Amino acid sequence: MNGEFELRGVNHVALVCSDMKRTVDFYSGVLGMPLIKTIELPMGWGQHFFFDCGGGNALAFFWFPDAPDGVPGVSAPKNLPDRGELLSAVGSMNHIAFDVPPERIEEYRDRLVAKGIDVGVLLNHDDSEFGVAPKMHDGVFVRSIYFKDPDGVLVEFAAWTRKVGGPGDVRHEPRTADDRTV
Repeated sequence: MNGEFELRGVNHVALVCSDMKRTVDFYSGVLGMPLIKTIELPMGWGQHFFFDCGGGNALAFFWFPDAPDGVPGVSAPKNLPDRGELLSAVGSMNHIAFDVPPERIEEYRDRLVAKGIDVGVLLNHDDSEFGVAPKMHDGVFVRSIYFKDPDGVLVEFAAWTRKVGGPGDVRHEPRTADDRTV
């Protein structure tokens, strides 16, 4: 919490899907997120549905009848991070990460694979040169797996392994638009 605004977490993140039924089937059927609110937008503009993603937070989707298709590598990464893809455009949503218990992340990966989901390898994020370690160690701050929803939205299950924000966790100068190569 900061002194100026009483921020209590993320109320919801809103994405756009191409097929609301398929989105409901994935987020409720595969990931087990209850559908908690549906809205038919006025004047035929489309639909807006909300899923409970835990902790009092929601994930929402718009369906617009005239929405343009997403462009891999622009609106979302082309592939999973462990397969060498992370780039998406300025203003895009790169991925959505759901907090999961650290002791269950391997089990959750197995469950997703059993449901036919293409899931990347378990990543041990640390402060090494490449940002990931082959094995768990004291410097790992989060473990995660990545997969995609039916529209190519990059989804992450992330499990904190330690509290972040301590000495050494905030140590880089922020880059500016002048640092970009495009």
